[in-house]
Amino acid sequence: MFKSAVDVIELTEKYSCRICDIVLMKESKISEKSKDEIRNKVKYTLEVMKQSAESGIDVPIKSVSGIIGGNAKKIEDYRKKGSTVCGDIINKAIARALSCSEVNAAMGKIVACPTAGSCGIVPAAIITSGEIINADEETLIDALLTASGVGQIIAKNATLSGAEGGCQAECGSASAMAAAAIVEMFGGTPKMAFNAAAIALKNILGLVCDPVAGLVEVPCSKRNAMGVVNAMSSADMALAEIESVIPFDEVVSAMYKVGKMLPSELRETALGGLAATPTAIKIAKEINKV
Repeated sequence: MFKSAVDVIELTEKYSCRICDIVLMKESKISEKSKDEIRNKVKYTLEVMKQSAESGIDVPIKSVSGIIGGNAKKIEDYRKKGSTVCGDIINKAIARALSCSEVNAAMGKIVACPTAGSCGIVPAAIITSGEIINADEETLIDALLTASGVGQIIAKNATLSGAEGGCQAECGSASAMAAAAIVEMFGGTPKMAFNAAAIALKNILGLVCDPVAGLVEVPCSKRNAMGVVNAMSSADMALAEIESVIPFDEVVSAMYKVGKMLPSELRETALGGLAATPTAIKIAKEINKV
């Protein structure tokens, strides 16, 4: 597991390669599997991501609890009308993020990347951004490897768990992973990729985890939609050579410290934040009757 972004950047400079190449090299060594074996595994992961990102767009998917569902199709139908505030690309990404989240809430198959609660951000960001440049399958696999490298650093130095660090640790980490992956997919340097990851994580710093009724539905689903937009805008900033004043490794450290400062009520216990509102309490009581 990588210790820091600084280490990864040094390795990319040493071998004159990208982050995804370093991740693949390291994973091959640790797992004692060939690079082709690892790429095939990531290919399967990509296929699951594609399915979960599309299935809720074509047909409304309702969660098991009935709290959420059908929003991915609503956004897609809205997008097709051709007159949106954020434009075609962003709305397509939002629809895919919502779809993944709805599939998860319906107990369907998703990729917990890095967690089930944030499962829509990386797929929506990579698939949608890849379409812009007509990226082939190998390019998307590279992007997922880059995302995994960023996730490894966060896991090593902080946490990916909402119960430990709040939603910033889940949707924030997913946004950072996706932002870095997009930058590298668009030809940005490793430094640019980590600038994008830092910007994305900073934007969600302090976000609490307050699931209504303790379920990964509200506000999780819409935070996935927000997370993919955050990732894509952060990638654009980095590709425009905007730098994060605070380096990625320090942002990760700050995120972890902020998470530790959060009271337990705001770390996935459903005892605070939105979960403690009158409407949320009413929803929880209705679900518990069933």
